[in-house]
Amino acid sequence: MKILTFFSLFSSFLSAKSINVEENAGQFFSSGHTNNWAVLVCTSRFWFNYRHVANTLSVYRSVKRLGIPDSHIVLMLADDMACNHRNPKPATVFSHKNMELNVYGDDVEVDYRGYEVTVENFLRVLTGRLPPSTPRSKRLLSDDRSNILIYLTGHGGNGFLKFQDSEEISNVELADAFEQMWQKRRYNELLFIIDTCQGASMYERFYSPNLMALASSQVGEDSLSHQPDLAIGVHLMDRYTFYLLEFLEDIHPASKANMNDLFKVCPKSQCVSTPGHRTDLFLRDPGSALITDFFGSVRKVEITMETINLTDPIKEAEQNPMNEKPQKVTYSYVDQLPVSEIIHQKPKQKDWHPPDGFILGLWTLILLVFFKTYGIKHLKHIF
Repeated sequence: MKILTFFSLFSSFLSAKSINVEENAGQFFSSGHTNNWAVLVCTSRFWFNYRHVANTLSVYRSVKRLGIPDSHIVLMLADDMACNHRNPKPATVFSHKNMELNVYGDDVEVDYRGYEVTVENFLRVLTGRLPPSTPRSKRLLSDDRSNILIYLTGHGGNGFLKFQDSEEISNVELADAFEQMWQKRRYNELLFIIDTCQGASMYERFYSPNLMALASSQVGEDSLSHQPDLAIGVHLMDRYTFYLLEFLEDIHPASKANMNDLFKVCPKSQCVSTPGHRTDLFLRDPGSALITDFFGSVRKVEITMETINLTDPIKEAEQNPMNEKPQKVTYSYVDQLPVSEIIHQKPKQKDWHPPDGFILGLWTLILLVFFKTYGIKHLKHIF
């Protein structure tokens, strides 16, 4: 009788354990994807388009912070603002007036730079139609279980986006490229974000399933810049991407924020333009799609400061006294980059710089007042 009772308890324990494992596995694969990719593109060159490079690098930094590795990011920058001779702080790109958040960093991996950023190369990356000699780092090696984030920023108009101020991609070409990706089973779900003038016109022609799109402005509206910096003479970011970054700084890998929260980013009172989104092609309810389904990674990583020897056999931990509990310090990647305070800061007074010619004009005014008061014969008292 005792043996039967033991076996019944043991079988019930195993069944409960298996149900728990199945629930965890089901929760893990609830979004239907097993890997994440990001294609981040700045299509503008020249110094006055500094903000477009900063836009792209800000999103790049955010997706890396949330877990997508460089091996799964295709970064395309049409110009190298960090090494531009006009940059007063070489090897840096800032996205905030306080000049404390360097989005260029020291570990940026640019896959396509300068004149490599073309419409042809962009479409080849999406569709996988690249020459055999193309290195792995320049390929989008996604599959039918991949969630892909595609971010574009630059100058555009009604139904087109300019590349390098010399060519353009139309909304029809972009829609056909996404259809090729779907037919070739290159994505599970795709999130398309564009920050440009009349950005909503770029997703009007989309017709592929499982695709969601966001834009910084409606047809007929301009997408405005933000964060002017008098020291370098340009704006540091665009409004929509600035508030998108501000939203993403509050997201961590375990966040439960969903796409409906993302749609509320940068209302017209902040953006001046009217952001838009399209969800009719998306097969899931946007409220069930987490932000981390696209900006994060399904591969959870735990950061530790302990040194692990992979060659020696694992030793059992020493037993602590009954009254003492082992102290465990948990390190999270988001805590190592506490920049949410930085982007909320107000500009410091010391960061103010007089406009060009201000000092010269002030001295001219002083001399005019002196001459009018004392005349030129007293000029010797100055020198």
